Amino acid sequence: MTAAIHPATRIGHVHLKVANLDRALGFWRDVIGLGEQQRLGDRAVFLSAGGYHHHIALNTWESLDGAWPPPGTTGLFHVALLYPDRAALADALKRLLDAGWPLEGASDHGVSEAIYLRDPDGNGVELYRDRVEAEWPRDAAGNLAMVTRRLDLEQLLAAAA
Repeated sequence: MTAAIHPATRIGHVHLKVANLDRALGFWRDVIGLGEQQRLGDRAVFLSAGGYHHHIALNTWESLDGAWPPPGTTGLFHVALLYPDRAALADALKRLLDAGWPLEGASDHGVSEAIYLRDPDGNGVELYRDRVEAEWPRDAAGNLAMVTRRLDLEQLLAAAA
């Protein structure tokens, strides 16, 4: 029998090892827009949306001046930030473009729209919004049928608030 986690369980926060705290803040705070909640000297900072204690924590405890993990190693593939609606995702895209931040990809998965990039330390980042469940693609048997199609970024930008 497979153990089942409670369906209301959510991912609460992610700690990322970074090489340089100020450089990481230049991305997570200044480009992404998370608010700084608390700082532990020059070794860690806690960031969030909406004043929560933290969604993302940045620390240099084991990584000060470290290098990106080499390809072919294990680790975090990406951290995903879920935006409440299409306009909020479009605003995030606009901030990235205004900052000249490089994108690695943008996909329409049927259930969601997602933008993919890397932070200054090589951590994968997904910015996305979910469609309402009634719009999710399903096969003839009613099973979820996610897809990966190119996301039209110009059309997304038109939705910016």
